[in-house]
Amino acid sequence: MHQGRLGQILACLAGLVLIGVYAPTILWLWGRWTLSVWHNAHGALVPPAVAYLSYTELKWRRYGAVVPSAWGFALVIPALVLHVLDTGMNTGLLSAFSIVLLLPGLSLLFLGVERTRAILFPLAFMLFALPIPLSLTEQLHLVLRHIAANAAAAIVPIFGIPVYLEGTTLQLGSATLGIEDACSGFSTLYAAAAVACLMAYQTDKWPRKLLVLASAAPLAIAANVLRVTLLVIVVARTGVDVLETWIHPATGIMTFALALPAIMWLGRNGPGESAAPNATAPAQTGQ
Repeated sequence: MHQGRLGQILACLAGLVLIGVYAPTILWLWGRWTLSVWHNAHGALVPPAVAYLSYTELKWRRYGAVVPSAWGFALVIPALVLHVLDTGMNTGLLSAFSIVLLLPGLSLLFLGVERTRAILFPLAFMLFALPIPLSLTEQLHLVLRHIAANAAAAIVPIFGIPVYLEGTTLQLGSATLGIEDACSGFSTLYAAAAVACLMAYQTDKWPRKLLVLASAAPLAIAANVLRVTLLVIVVARTGVDVLETWIHPATGIMTFALALPAIMWLGRNGPGESAAPNATAPAQTGQ
């Protein structure tokens, strides 16, 4: 009992120290998450989801005494090295990635192998909190822009509005609209991938898992195509100044409101199916 109490105290002290060390990185991540609806807005929801999933997984199982694993140092030490390197490079992202390495390392040190194995997915899910640099996704942004522009150019004339497409630029009679990176739908795609992985993890049946994962990209792209098409129609009817109003960001939120609930619906458990991945798992003993 005394050792358990001491372990809790040490864990709390280590947590306070790490919060102080990583405070600038946490603030950097928060700045990226809240920059705008177009950039990693879903990231702010990832840490609470990780905490909830980890708590739920451990709650469903029973374990014996905690046996710390020294293998945790194999992750903690590289994570701290990355953080130190980032203090000199000042990228923010390198230090943020070190948090993803640090969490399973700390779990091994304080919770042991069995408990860490149980929460491996929640810990890995933390990757979705990281903003992806544009340099790594530039080609994907371009592909998404072309898809949105070509789809809008094919749909809008149905409503009696002539459109001329040049690259990713839509020429209307009274305005010229360029589909930029912010309108490519990448943020919706990234959030959709995160939600799809989460729903696939929580659902029981493998066919449904595959369906949810396969549906993420088409639903995200379709939602963005609808958004771009609606904006083109509104601009053609009212003028380009409408893009400076609340309508522009509201349509961005609309893509999330369409794609994400659809993915959740596809991943829902049917009647009689467990809502928790390991709710029916046998009790665990050992480490």
